[in-house]
Amino acid sequence: MKRFEFRLDISPERYLSYYRGTVSQVVVQCFNGVSVQFPASMLTQFVSTGGVRGNFVLTCDDNFKSSHLQRLAAHDVK
Repeated sequence: MKRFEFRLDISPERYLSYYRGTVSQVVVQCFNGVSVQFPASMLTQFVSTGGVRGNFVLTCDDNFKSSHLQRLAAHDVK
C-alpha cells in the first residue's frame, strides 16, 4: 500500500477550475518531497465555502490504483 501525505490550500476561486473541468488533475508535493497526481473529482467531498484546506493522505495499492483520499486531523500529520 502506498501512502502520500500533503497539505492543500485551494481557494474557492481556484477550485472553480477543478469544478468546471478546466483542470482535471491535481498535482501536489508531499511532505517528503515526492510529487503525486490524482483526479480533481476526489476533492468534491472536501469543498467548503473556504475552498479546500487541510492536511490529506492519499492511499493506493502498489500499482497506484484503488485510490482513497482522506483529510487528516492536525495531530495525525507526521
